[in-house]
Amino acid sequence: MVRRAILDRDELPADEDLILPDDQLAVDPEPKRSQPGRGAGGRWLIWVGRAIIWAVLLLIGYRGVLAIVHGETTSSARTSAPPAATSAKPTKFPVSLAEAYAMQFGSAYLNFSPATASARARQLSRFIALPDADPQLGWNGAGTQRLLSEQVAGIEITGTHTAVVTLLATLDGGRMVELGVPVYAARGRMSVSGAPALLPPPAKAVPPARTQSPDQVTQAALERQLPAFFQAYASGDPTTLARFVAPGGHLRGLGGGVTFGGIDAVFAPPGGGTRTVTATVTWQLPASKAKSGGVEAASATLQMTYQLTVVRQRGSWDIRTIGALDSPQAPGSP
Repeated sequence: MVRRAILDRDELPADEDLILPDDQLAVDPEPKRSQPGRGAGGRWLIWVGRAIIWAVLLLIGYRGVLAIVHGETTSSARTSAPPAATSAKPTKFPVSLAEAYAMQFGSAYLNFSPATASARARQLSRFIALPDADPQLGWNGAGTQRLLSEQVAGIEITGTHTAVVTLLATLDGGRMVELGVPVYAARGRMSVSGAPALLPPPAKAVPPARTQSPDQVTQAALERQLPAFFQAYASGDPTTLARFVAPGGHLRGLGGGVTFGGIDAVFAPPGGGTRTVTATVTWQLPASKAKSGGVEAASATLQMTYQLTVVRQRGSWDIRTIGALDSPQAPGSP
C-alpha cells in the first residue's frame, strides 16, 4: 500500500526507500531446493512412467501376435471348412438290412414248383431291378425243391453300395448248401443286382485226438458219485441238488423235463483238488402219448456230454459248475 500510494502521486522513491525493513521482508514458507535436488527427485517418476509405457507396448505387441496367429488358424479352418461341410458324408453299407433282405430273397429263390411258378416269378420281381432279367432267374420250370431253413453265414462288402451276402441253407432231403446273393444298396433302397451263386457248405472239421491219459482212481470215484448228482440235476430239486454243490457253486436243475438214464462215460485228467472232467449221460425223455397199432410208443433217449468243474471236499468230489464242452481240446473231452 505504501508503494501504490507513492506511484499514485507519480513520485519516484529513492533507492533506499525501496528497501523494506527486515521485519517486513516476505518469508518463504518452503525453502527453495537446489537445482540438482529437484532433478533427482523427479527422475524416478520418469522411469516409472517409461516402465509403464513399455509394459503397455509389450502387452499390445503380445496380444497382436496372438491375434495374428489365431487369425491365421481361424482363416485356414474357415477355408477348409466349406469343403468338409459341402462334401457328402461317407455312408456305411447297411449290413443288417442287406442280410435280412438276402434271407427274404433266398426264401423265394430256393423254393420252386411248377404249380407255384407264377407266384415265384412275382416274388422274385420284388428283388430284381434288372430290366432284362429272367423272371424265374434261371429255373427252367421243372422239378420241385423246398427250403427247410436258412441263416446268414457271412457278408463281404465289395464297395460303397455293393456286397455279397452268403446264406447257409438246408433243403429237402437234408442237403446243406451256401448261396451267394449280390446286393446293391443306395439311398435306403435295395435290390439283388445279379443272379445268385450256389456254393459248397462248410467242410467237416475233425477235432484233434486227445492225448492225455486219465486218472483212473479219480475216474472210478466219479463214476460212483455222479449218478446221484445227475438224478438230482434232472429233477431240479434244490434241496437235493445242494448236497452235491461245492462252496461257491450255484447250480439249477432241469426241472423234471428228463429222467436220468445212466452214466455212459467219465474222463478225469490228472490234477489237484480242482479239476475239469467230462461225463456222458443218457437222458430219457417223457413218453409220447401217441400209439402205434394200439401200442404206446416207446420214449426217446438222448445221449449228451457235459463238462464239470469238480472240487475235492471231505473225501468226495463236489460240483462247482456244469455246462457244455467249450473246446474239443478241453481237458477231459471224450
